[in-house]
Amino acid sequence: MLLEKLRLEYHKSIFKNALTTDKDGIPNNADRHSKISVKLAKQIVSKISLKTRNVKTAGQTYGKSFETITTSFIENSFTHLNHLRPGRYDFFVGKSIDEFEQYEHLSLLTKALDTNRELRATLGDYIINPDIVIGRKPITDNEINRKRVIIKGNLLARYTPLRVKNSKLPILHASISCKWTIRSDRSQNARTEGLNLIRNRKGHTPHIAIITAEPYPQRISSLALGTGDIDCVYHFALKELIDAVKELNNESVSDTLDTLVIGKRLRDISDLPFDLVT
Repeated sequence: MLLEKLRLEYHKSIFKNALTTDKDGIPNNADRHSKISVKLAKQIVSKISLKTRNVKTAGQTYGKSFETITTSFIENSFTHLNHLRPGRYDFFVGKSIDEFEQYEHLSLLTKALDTNRELRATLGDYIINPDIVIGRKPITDNEINRKRVIIKGNLLARYTPLRVKNSKLPILHASISCKWTIRSDRSQNARTEGLNLIRNRKGHTPHIAIITAEPYPQRISSLALGTGDIDCVYHFALKELIDAVKELNNESVSDTLDTLVIGKRLRDISDLPFDLVT
């Protein structure tokens, strides 16, 4: 099965380039000061059944690797579903949103704020650089009229950014944040980014998602529960996490995970490509 193969290759890349264990066998996505976190992380590693590296890697390094590996998985899987949502899409790591149609105006605002410190202190930064972005390229009239003549000239549909005649900028299809772990208040910036994407757009809202390798459901809930700043949180190994939590036999942890999954706030990485074509 193709999706199963892609998910396995995704995990292989993570184990090779991001996930490591220390001399005590503790994975680097676990909080070594939390027995529950350590136990769940170890169980996830055991259930994926891939060999881990026993090296010490800087947090920034494996965080960047996680972004790159996840981008490759999304691009590979999404491309196989292109027949469900036809179009030409580009996948980027760390691209600024003002390079997309819905947020082009923010570059002008940023230039104005750069020359006015007082205004900048009041309004803050508007330009967001999500970890992963997906952009849809505008299309030519020849593509639109491929099966039959739908539009001709420039009297109608003069403003839609989907026509390359009107705009050559890509349309932001999705903004995705990657959080290897969820340990600090800085993790909450993903929700702030989502809120800014919603408030500052000119056009439709892109998909807004978070992907994490955090093993502790209570910490995942700090991002997943709440208002609609994000579409959903996706776990790099939810199936394995669910099995690990069952074996933990901890009612509080089980209740939290059930709330997230049943409440449609947490899904597996394999769900994401399908959600992106909706």
